[in-house]
Amino acid sequence: MHDILINWTPQETRVALIENGAVQDLHIERALERGLVGNVYLGKVARVLPGMQSAFIEVGLERAAFLHVADLHGGGHHKHDVTVQVPIERQVFEGQTLMVQVIKDPIGSKGARLSTQISIAGRLLVFLPQDTHIGISQKIGSVEAREQLRSRMQSLTATTDGSSPGGFILRTNAEDASDAELADDIAYLRKAWASIRANGLSRPPGSMLHEDLNLAQRVLRDMVNDGTQTIRIDSKLQFDDLKAFGESYTPSSASKLERYQGERPIFDLFGIEEEIARALARRVDLKSGGYLIIDQTEALTTVDVNTGGFVGARNFDETIFKTNLESAGAIARQLRLRNLGGIIIVDFIDMVRDEHQTAVLAEFRKQLARDRTKVTVSGFTGLGLVEMTRKRTRESLAHMLCQPCPTCEGRGQVKTARSVCYDVLREILREARQFIPREFRVIASAAVVEMLLDEESQHLAGLSDFIGKPISLSTEPSFSPEHYDIVLM
Repeated sequence: MHDILINWTPQETRVALIENGAVQDLHIERALERGLVGNVYLGKVARVLPGMQSAFIEVGLERAAFLHVADLHGGGHHKHDVTVQVPIERQVFEGQTLMVQVIKDPIGSKGARLSTQISIAGRLLVFLPQDTHIGISQKIGSVEAREQLRSRMQSLTATTDGSSPGGFILRTNAEDASDAELADDIAYLRKAWASIRANGLSRPPGSMLHEDLNLAQRVLRDMVNDGTQTIRIDSKLQFDDLKAFGESYTPSSASKLERYQGERPIFDLFGIEEEIARALARRVDLKSGGYLIIDQTEALTTVDVNTGGFVGARNFDETIFKTNLESAGAIARQLRLRNLGGIIIVDFIDMVRDEHQTAVLAEFRKQLARDRTKVTVSGFTGLGLVEMTRKRTRESLAHMLCQPCPTCEGRGQVKTARSVCYDVLREILREARQFIPREFRVIASAAVVEMLLDEESQHLAGLSDFIGKPISLSTEPSFSPEHYDIVLM
């Protein structure tokens, strides 16, 4: 069982999923930085790149979006039971107008990724207007249930005028839905598609034809299930809007809505602000005394497990095993909280016994199974590392809330004062060989000036004698540890 908390302000919406008193999932959406996944645009082909089998599409965003040949609907044909992909240069051309949907938000310097396969998500179903097949979520495991659902959907989606009924994918929560609920979802999705088509015929290229639901609405559509006890929101205005949306679209979810009216901010009351701060830290402490070190780079994320002060087990092997078992759940939770994606390498503490490795990997996979984002675990490598991938569809929590440090420029460390002193001395010598000023004045941070006057004073005096010019020092409080200027007087 879990609770969902929604903290709303005009500029930002934050959602936390609480289970067993701990935050298990965190979502943040800013009004000026709303995600684009699910939005449908009328795009114009700007460039076709045959060498990359891709095209850049202008859809009215800051950067041109990216369309790969694999994301073109109907871009292949069957030959001898094998699907042959038609080259992109034979399918699209510069200046062509295409209806496209965002399948991945812009991340870093990369533009959004697009698809011409349009899909519209509902509460129970996903509508594929360009297809005709009926798919069923893999989490509905019973063969009998799958066949019954497929038969019911074929009956519900049949059209009497001979037009294409479109394709549908049944989501997991459709397993126990009634025919009336499915029919309502079908009607809503077809109405949404009709509106998109009408907009596509009347609006110019670069226009948005359809916008996905906002975060609070997606909570009712996607996150609420039988295990949800309450959905608490701290804004009266949004509570009323969400209640109206839920009653007409997700009645079972709307009944769990509550308005929070406490004096303390809702995220403070449940300790979520502290949890967000911990999710931005490099080190994560475990209850046993062990800890994780999480480093996020451009190419991949690494997680290092350490025993720390944990010495509670009977022997060293058991200590390592217990720490690794606890860290398996903590890592899975941190991946969700931080929204870390791409390639992830986990360095569990080396285990001698094979059964310990098997048990830790099984526990890790069990904890990852709770993730709503697609995760693939490859198991232990020859070096004892666990390789895995987690689908990346939006910016990580750190990239959303933070920016590179202007002092260290993202390195995470700065030069020592002594290193900067030696840089200064080398720079003075370099300048003295090119110019003949009356005096050299060094402007630097207090720590650097103090070291030049104290521990490095002998080297400074020696350099002054060598170049035959006086060297004066001046402190600038606003300078970072590595910043200095040499003024020729």
